[in-house]
Amino acid sequence: MLQSHKTISKLCEPIYCINDIMLEKSCFALNIKRPKNMLLSQIQGDFDIKPGIVDKDAGKYSYLSFVDAITQTIDGKVHALATLPINKQSWSKANIGFVGHTQLLRDKFLQNSIMMMGCEYMFVALYTDHLAIKDISNKIIKKDIVEFLITLYHRLNTIDTNIAVLGLNPHSGDDGIIGCEDIKITQAINEANKILSKDIFVGPIVPDVAFIKTNRQKYKLFVAMYHDQGLSPLKALYFDEVINISLSETIKRTSVGHGTAFDIAYKKENNLSSKSYINCIKYLVNS
Repeated sequence: MLQSHKTISKLCEPIYCINDIMLEKSCFALNIKRPKNMLLSQIQGDFDIKPGIVDKDAGKYSYLSFVDAITQTIDGKVHALATLPINKQSWSKANIGFVGHTQLLRDKFLQNSIMMMGCEYMFVALYTDHLAIKDISNKIIKKDIVEFLITLYHRLNTIDTNIAVLGLNPHSGDDGIIGCEDIKITQAINEANKILSKDIFVGPIVPDVAFIKTNRQKYKLFVAMYHDQGLSPLKALYFDEVINISLSETIKRTSVGHGTAFDIAYKKENNLSSKSYINCIKYLVNS
């Protein structure tokens, strides 16, 4: 963030949700000179930075910063918000009560904020996101998938672009031989297309071939049934460039597509890329 300030400032007028004390401590820990002309939203807090360590004080501060950013966006003080990664364990230690950003947004606005990740080459929308594998099958409910697909279509304002929907099971269930979930997905796709009066959604696509080159040439947007089904191939292909977009009716929000990288945080030889962060800002500026 600090090293990208000059680049970001050419795209917009950023406001950073951090106070002077914590900014100075961050610069000192990183051995980076504080960039000039940084506008700050003075979030209260003062604690020691512990690189690579899960810390409840850091968790609480990142939570307060996010809440302040949401408030500024709702009040119209800023056009949109972009977030850096949080450590979910630090939020847990601070007794925040939310798993992460997406869940907080859903609670705040009482609506389903759809998590979509990608870059200019490909996007993946997640039907379920931060959910344990053992619970996914129970979430494959026809009416819920129909609602998700219709909501996704309207929030993207998609007109004629086909969207590939992945199945859940190997071979997309082989017509019910390997689980019945994919039959429900098929029914949901058909009903969503009927409601929209157009064949927008295609599938269910067999998961193990969904992201082969020919399909990526055919489709730009995919719907995955669960987190790693869609994001593992996406990040294998475009890790440095991927961003996270919250598709919400209320605010515009993006986040970087990577985690906190505690194993290399604050280390000199870390070979970090700012592409995802810069792409987050570009998306918001152009949307």
